[in-house]
Amino acid sequence: MVRSFRQALTCSSVFTVAALCALSPAHADPIEDFYKGKTVSLIVSSSTGGGYDTLARLLTRFLPRHLPGQPNIVVRNMPGAGGIVATNHLYTLAPKDGTVIGAVQNNTPFEPLFGTKEAQYDPTKFNWLGSPSIETSILTIWHTSPVNTIQDAMKTELKMGSSGANSTPSFYGRLLNETLGTKLKLIVGYPGQNDALLAMERGELDGYPSVFYNSLVSTRPSWLPEKKVKLLVQYGAEKLPQLPDVPFILDLVKNEEDRQLWRAAVGPIATGRPYLLPPGVPADRVAAMRKAFWDAINDKEFLVEQAKASLGADTPRTGEQIQDIIVQSYRSPPAVVERLKKLQQSQ
Repeated sequence: MVRSFRQALTCSSVFTVAALCALSPAHADPIEDFYKGKTVSLIVSSSTGGGYDTLARLLTRFLPRHLPGQPNIVVRNMPGAGGIVATNHLYTLAPKDGTVIGAVQNNTPFEPLFGTKEAQYDPTKFNWLGSPSIETSILTIWHTSPVNTIQDAMKTELKMGSSGANSTPSFYGRLLNETLGTKLKLIVGYPGQNDALLAMERGELDGYPSVFYNSLVSTRPSWLPEKKVKLLVQYGAEKLPQLPDVPFILDLVKNEEDRQLWRAAVGPIATGRPYLLPPGVPADRVAAMRKAFWDAINDKEFLVEQAKASLGADTPRTGEQIQDIIVQSYRSPPAVVERLKKLQQSQ
């Protein structure tokens, strides 16, 4: 009887140990354990109120749903030098443990290629997460300007706002001047696009050389219907079907060398509104964040919400695709790169 009791107790102990083993930390999710209870910073390289900022704040509602541990995500705006300030910070100072994400302007991955001295980072070493969309830029002017067409802009000087001498708007403004002969006078010092658009309303500026269509319709939804602005030319990977009457840059530029220049120059626009993790983040956290980001920007509810806000975040690109665009750009022919450098460094 004693032996039977001991045998039963032994068997019971074996089953208890087995059950405990099944619940042991060996089966826990290290990604979930890391992010649970944490706060993740999403650094946006532009000022509040613009398209980048609006999209980032929407994304903070969906990204935690798809990331194990469901951390809280807060937006921190870090404008300056056309996004370079934030990108430098993400490369050198931001924690490299997966608790900081960057939403950077699409010019920033290409600044070192163009020889921008302020860009103290190697974009090929960032962990690119992807982009919710590709972009198309538009030379946009206020409705009170006497200029009505791109041909008029070749004869009349226009005061155009920009954040910095090496920012995306400044670069494309100089490129338009060189290839089309427009007379765009760049006025730098505006913290971001939203500030420059407000200056247009005040009559301080004639326009802005590089307004993303998605940003325009999301942050100023009444401007197009009420004809508050005139759209002179569009440029990007392809012509937008929404703007059939706005000329496309490659239809205007006839010189083949200039056409090659434009094809290379719109590479940054092909990255859309890219998101990244700093270099050095552990590979398993990079993989988890890439998956969470992709799932978030394809979340049905996210797509509905972005459509309501007219954010245009419906042509996503993966982190691998963004990485490939950047790497390929750094393999461009030297002659093209040199010409782009001269444009980028003209001030």
